[in-house]
Amino acid sequence: QVQLVEPGGSSVQAGGSLRISCTVSGFTPDDPDMGWYRQAPGDACELVSTVTSDSIKDYSDAVKGRFTISRDDANNAVTLQMNNLTPKDTAVYYCVAAQAGRKPRAPMAYCRPNVWWPYWGQGTQVTVS
Repeated sequence: QVQLVEPGGSSVQAGGSLRISCTVSGFTPDDPDMGWYRQAPGDACELVSTVTSDSIKDYSDAVKGRFTISRDDANNAVTLQMNNLTPKDTAVYYCVAAQAGRKPRAPMAYCRPNVWWPYWGQGTQVTVS
């Protein structure tokens, strides 16, 4: 059974930095594509950043240049380093995992399992004030 575990939420002042991590267990047989989505109240579920099984990284325009995604396959973990945060970054952030393959980047109505990203973490609240 695939499980994605994220730590509890965090708060930071505007201009500050946060790092969130997610550990993935039970994923076989190959290393998964992994990433982060986020959803703020009343907004769509939007892609933040993804990293493929062969370490190709993608970022949304909203976070490009401020956020950095990394993966640690030895520890089955994916980390998102977030710098220069603004209140617009306030949202619940979800870790995702899936078999390798092309996936759409368009926002979704809800942050929940789907055919493209079937595995999701429980979500972690990031608040920027």
